[in-house]
Amino acid sequence: MYHLLYPLRTYLIVSGHGEEANVMAADWVTVLSHKPIMLGVAVSPRRYTHKLISRYREFVVSVPDLDMLKDVWIAGTKSTPAKLREMRITLVPSTKIETPSIKEALANLECRVVDARDYGDHTWFVGKLVGATYREEAFPGGVPDVRKADFLAHSAWTEFVTFEKKIHRSE
Repeated sequence: MYHLLYPLRTYLIVSGHGEEANVMAADWVTVLSHKPIMLGVAVSPRRYTHKLISRYREFVVSVPDLDMLKDVWIAGTKSTPAKLREMRITLVPSTKIETPSIKEALANLECRVVDARDYGDHTWFVGKLVGATYREEAFPGGVPDVRKADFLAHSAWTEFVTFEKKIHRSE
């Protein structure tokens, strides 16, 4: 029944260092605190990403766009760093942590783990934001612009959507 919450934004979670670096697709990502900024991501203990986040205590939340859809699919359906050879992404140094960021992403949010708890069949990793980079054209003035960037959301198993190019304001 959790699918009734969809569509949800889709993200790429980067974990690990050096040759161990890995990328996983994740929909279950959210902001948990504004001051300090903290993000949460749910990761199954069966995932290689879980092992890397547990070991290194850090991760990057990368914001993909429609051009990265094939990479999102590979990251979400294959395991281990071997899948990176199939992906068209470039891992680049992050600004504050050892885990790399994704050059092609609209944004990269660098987090250090401050808590991890198991809930059912997933671990909820809580990360404090310690660094970030983003594309100015996608976030002019730090605010997302859906008219200029194709932010990606996961609708169903193999279906993804982008946002309408129209802004609706409640006043």
